Amino acid sequence: MALTGRTALLAALGTLPVGLWDPGWTGIAAVNAPLALACACDFALAAPVRRLSLTRSGDTSVRLGEAAAVELTVTNPSNRPLRAELRDAWPPSSWQPGTEVDASRHRLTVPPGERRRLATRLRPTRRGDHQADRVTIRSYGPLGLFTRQGSHKVPWILRVLPPFASRKHLPSKLARLRELDGRTSVLTRGQGTEFDSLRDYVPGDETRSIDWRATARRSSVAVRTWRPERDRHILLVLDTGRTSAGRVGDAPRLDASMDAALLLAALASRAGDRVDLLAYDRRVRALVQGRSAGDVLPSLVNALAAVEPELVETDARGLTATALRTASRTSLIVLLTSLDTAPIEEGLLPVLPRLTARHKVVVASVADPHIAKMATSRGTAEAVYDAAAAAQAQSERHRTAENLGRRGVTVVDATPDDLAPALADTYLSLKAAGRL
Repeated sequence: MALTGRTALLAALGTLPVGLWDPGWTGIAAVNAPLALACACDFALAAPVRRLSLTRSGDTSVRLGEAAAVELTVTNPSNRPLRAELRDAWPPSSWQPGTEVDASRHRLTVPPGERRRLATRLRPTRRGDHQADRVTIRSYGPLGLFTRQGSHKVPWILRVLPPFASRKHLPSKLARLRELDGRTSVLTRGQGTEFDSLRDYVPGDETRSIDWRATARRSSVAVRTWRPERDRHILLVLDTGRTSAGRVGDAPRLDASMDAALLLAALASRAGDRVDLLAYDRRVRALVQGRSAGDVLPSLVNALAAVEPELVETDARGLTATALRTASRTSLIVLLTSLDTAPIEEGLLPVLPRLTARHKVVVASVADPHIAKMATSRGTAEAVYDAAAAAQAQSERHRTAENLGRRGVTVVDATPDDLAPALADTYLSLKAAGRL
């Protein structure tokens, strides 16, 4: 209980009626009035909390899994020194489990008219915007017997971005892209639509690549080489409906889809292609269009930071209509969604012809590695039942993929760790074959 200076003084003199205050303090005042007087003086000498000035600075964004530092500057304008404990409150997902108490609480001393800076170390466990809550300060007197306590609102937003773990694959994919683009000594027989140069024929080259007019003018057979097309349009479509909320390992399927989309966007932008993004379930959750090659990846990362799975059934017709409006010319549409039979057969297949009539379509899906592990289970009756259930799930998934393939769709079905490089390889294969 915190007493006012007047109340404590009356308690010390023994003149305060017992019914007006805590009986425990009545006993203290009756037995030891000097102690009560010391308490009153201690309370009076504690620096006032309401007059303190607090400001923030520091990081405004951080990748998921990395640490961020948000600094808090405390200014003491009073003529009394501030001896205090401070709690800088943030949402629970702003800390690693078990570290909140140590990271959010600080002890500080601020002389009159001076300021001190504190750093709160955050390590968020979820994507999105994390908003600072109130800062609570408990100011002690010189004897530490009484305290003043109050809270200040000091707004700050820390945006937690997708981790982009697949960026480790980018150097190898860029090396493959340079091979396709003719910037290295490795020669590929892939066909594009842009003529690059002539070279001598080597066994294994396709005869349709021979330039007969050039061959007639030289002593060896000349072969045309082609450069992969540039300035193509790639539309990344993320299904954010209920199927994207299913957890595979420690994260939702949507997080693995985001990671694959970011790697493909980084690769395609380096290849000279234009990349747009659409996140949709029953309405648009994120839309990125018209960004330059240098700005597309930061824009996508920032847009995806706050996108979360929605527990609603995806409107396939609305998704298709929005994708067609976004892709105004012939494009590669990469749809990151589930390969579950019901959503595909009832939602996507009826509207798929509208997409494939004009665009090249790739469907990428996150497979659960636990299903593959279950399929190999043996030894007990329970393990055999697990294997049978896994085999049935895999069979339905393969049947759905074949159904899409018969309609001209390229399907990429891989585990979370393999989806991003597999989708990038598919893009490079399509580019090498001149199918973009």
